[in-house]
Amino acid sequence: MRYVPITPDALVDTVVEAVRGIDGYVVVGVDGADAAEPVRVAERIAAALREPGRPAHTVAVRDFVRPASLRLEFGRTDELSYRTAWFDYAAVRREVVSALREHGRWLPALWDERTDRSARAATRTALPGTVLLVAGPMLLGRGLAFDHTLALAMSESALRRKTPESDRWTIPALLRHDAETTDTPTTFVRWEHPDRPALRVP
Repeated sequence: MRYVPITPDALVDTVVEAVRGIDGYVVVGVDGADAAEPVRVAERIAAALREPGRPAHTVAVRDFVRPASLRLEFGRTDELSYRTAWFDYAAVRREVVSALREHGRWLPALWDERTDRSARAATRTALPGTVLLVAGPMLLGRGLAFDHTLALAMSESALRRKTPESDRWTIPALLRHDAETTDTPTTFVRWEHPDRPALRVP
């Protein structure tokens, strides 16, 4: 494998072109630590898809956290809990990925992390050809069966540079998950400097 420089705009175009070639409902995973701002990247891709008229929406994994009683059972900074109990990936699969493909609808949010209450979001009906971009950390290896995946990879030094001090306890969990997952993303970029990403090519 080797890496070539790519601009952020060209990266968006790369994903958009790949997705445009897939008919029907499409679910794209944008995998990245919060420090990589995966939701922001997903929103840019969704906007580019909508320009020629394809319906596209972003779903943030942060809106599918588990209740605090489960997330914080072993404390507020437990690395294992962050990897295994913080986000409800099963709900993402059920309420977003499977719901779109099987029923033509999806739930945009499940739980409000700030209030620790149900998000009370209404289920949305998908238009033909809808693309959902699911964005957040540790998405690979969760059995979500995305049609396309974009991984925004950051080294430990980059994570420490970009992550607020209060959240740096999550870095070991992020690194361990990346090391242990066997899923290969469709598009992989080094995201050390978001204005100068590097695309992995064969």
